[in-house]
Amino acid sequence: MVKKTCNILLVILLAFAVDVCAADFRGATDTIIPKTQTQADTIKPKTQAQKSTAKPEKKKKTVSRTSKRVTFESFDQYYARALKYYNNRQWLSAAGLFEELYPLSLGTPRADTILFLFAHSYYMNGDYNMAAFHFRDYVRRYPNSDRTEDAFYYCISAVYKTCPDYYLDQSNTHYAIEQINAYLQAYPENKHIEECNEMLDDLRLKLARKDLEVMKLYYNTDHYEACQISARNFFNKYSYSPLMPEAVYYLVLNNYEYAKRSTERKKQERLKACLEACEKMSVNFPDSKYIKETEKIAQDVTKQLEKYTKKSTN
Repeated sequence: MVKKTCNILLVILLAFAVDVCAADFRGATDTIIPKTQTQADTIKPKTQAQKSTAKPEKKKKTVSRTSKRVTFESFDQYYARALKYYNNRQWLSAAGLFEELYPLSLGTPRADTILFLFAHSYYMNGDYNMAAFHFRDYVRRYPNSDRTEDAFYYCISAVYKTCPDYYLDQSNTHYAIEQINAYLQAYPENKHIEECNEMLDDLRLKLARKDLEVMKLYYNTDHYEACQISARNFFNKYSYSPLMPEAVYYLVLNNYEYAKRSTERKKQERLKACLEACEKMSVNFPDSKYIKETEKIAQDVTKQLEKYTKKSTN
């Protein structure tokens, strides 16, 4: 009986111990969960605080042409700004603003001024193609303006500056010569006559150099007859060119080589052509740097021709 009672007490004690442990476990879990929530809550405000204190990145300023487009209401303001750019030699800024102002100025007294300054800004900035285009437009639109003569001069000067080197296509060079002559004809008493003549001389020299190089190419590739034709055309077109001595010299070389490679039936005739070229050099360009070599060739050609003379007398 006592033993049974002890067993019952032992079971009751074990049950009580299990309840205590369970209560302790629930209490432990109840304290852990709020801690986790509190940590999560404290992390979020920190992150927001860091975001609020972080310095925002500076955005690059971009100019919107649509938001700052010139209007009739802001015309005077932007016109004054364009003039300021122009007077401060800020050519590109001035040109960009004058370009926006010009369409709004059409039909007003400021239109011709804006177009002229617009074109001149391009000229001073070195954009000669654009300058020539707008100065040409100025001359067409305002033929009776006080600035028309100056606009025409700047136009031909810009065209001149766009002419390529002699070894490239020379269409623009021919056009520049035409325009300069048209300017001189329209304004025979202009103040730029000396500059115009210098431009013409330079352009003609460029054309002469190109033709001379073609002539030399014919000689160097053994196209002797083509070289002779090219030389005749050169003499007709550029009789006063400083390149004339060089052209005559290459004709001498061409005719000399052509004669040496000819058959006996043609040789005498071609030697005479060579001697004529030598005489042209000695008569017209006695101080040329090519004169000594030309004289040597003339002596050799003369000796060879004497042989033909002796044969004919015998």
